[in-house]
Amino acid sequence: MNLSRSTITLSMLGIAAVGTSLGVFHSLGQSRTAQAQPAATVQLASPLAATLLSAEGFDVEDQVITRDATLQPRETLIELVTDLGVGGTDASRSLQAIYDAELVDPRRVRPGLNVTAQFRGDTPATAELVSLSLSRDSGEQILSKRMSDGAFMPMVLQAHTQPVERRVAGEIDGSIYQTALAQGAHDQQVVDFAKIFGYDLDFQRDIHPGDSFEIVYEEMVDERGNRVSSGNVIYAAINGRRLEKSYYRFAPEDDGAVDYFNYDGESATKFLMKTPINGARLSSNFGYRRHPISGYNKLHKGTDFAAPSGTPIYAAGHGTIERANRYGGYGNYVRIKHANGYQTAYAHMSRFASGMRSGARVQQGDVIGYVGSTGASTGPHLHYEVLRNGSHINGMTLDLPTGRKLSETPTIFAEFVARRDEIDAIRETAPAPNSGGMMMASAEAAPAP
Repeated sequence: MNLSRSTITLSMLGIAAVGTSLGVFHSLGQSRTAQAQPAATVQLASPLAATLLSAEGFDVEDQVITRDATLQPRETLIELVTDLGVGGTDASRSLQAIYDAELVDPRRVRPGLNVTAQFRGDTPATAELVSLSLSRDSGEQILSKRMSDGAFMPMVLQAHTQPVERRVAGEIDGSIYQTALAQGAHDQQVVDFAKIFGYDLDFQRDIHPGDSFEIVYEEMVDERGNRVSSGNVIYAAINGRRLEKSYYRFAPEDDGAVDYFNYDGESATKFLMKTPINGARLSSNFGYRRHPISGYNKLHKGTDFAAPSGTPIYAAGHGTIERANRYGGYGNYVRIKHANGYQTAYAHMSRFASGMRSGARVQQGDVIGYVGSTGASTGPHLHYEVLRNGSHINGMTLDLPTGRKLSETPTIFAEFVARRDEIDAIRETAPAPNSGGMMMASAEAAPAP
């Protein structure tokens, strides 16, 4: 990211509206340490931007609504910011301030960029954008801050960060997503939770009122305790009618491959994912049904997951692409050949992910395409099929073998037990997000089995 070649004055930038002890400012394009000068002697150039070396004194407004998300492949920044609920005018103006300061080249942004929008207001309909920040795990944030005159000022914040653990837990009210976000978790933690249990649960049918959950995750915070970026989920548990299970994050020393293991050291990873899409609603099961287009009863050879157009679709397991093209009523279609005579197929995609072609190798969890409504389809959804030795089977009831068992290697299992006990100790002390170090009194942990 290139900084603009500008000098600045604190008075003209309206810094008093932001905070009174912002640390050290950079005169962009000049020396990296700002020199105190009378305002009359400072030359002003455009575009403007400021660099803050510390978050100390940066006043975050009270009573704000915060929404964040991560830039996905083939997604533009303006699309992401708009999806966060920023109005078209504010989305354009806040980003344009960053572009004009040459802090970001919109043609070169990469997936994985974290974007956070803060709003002021009582309801989403009346909320006004306060600030927009772009950050990566390095801790550097590019901020577009609304000033008192309504204009947006770009600045770079290089916060002094440190890792902390956070914990959210409790009884599920509506959905895990809604409950976890209400307690202060962010989208990434819910996505990671869904991936960990993607082999065990259908989140539409297997979650019931009264089920409880727990997520412990890492977070980078600045010296004021404000979140800078999210880290890994280190513990995830579900205690429900359908399933009672917990998983610990661990990287065995022999191969360094990070995975999640249950209390006894058995991997969460299975041969195929049960649900190769996040946040979708199961809209049609495997079996005979009245076809919505042809109007007569026929075997529905897969499972349909309703989801918005553009939702990423994942490879359910390691394998080789057999075909990735337009395929009759299936529309845009991908079929993957796996080991042991298994195949999975994905239909009605809006488009294919980059590199999807016959003969290409994919890993479990790779994005292979995006939800759409191509072919014989009445609306955006994923049609997902599982075949064994050429015959269609119900992927939702398939009982597949687990992955690695650490108990088979005593030295590795001993390392896991030590890390498991360490994480269990963290669970007892990790505060909830924005709790000021206090645990949530109402949270109910999903205990380790």
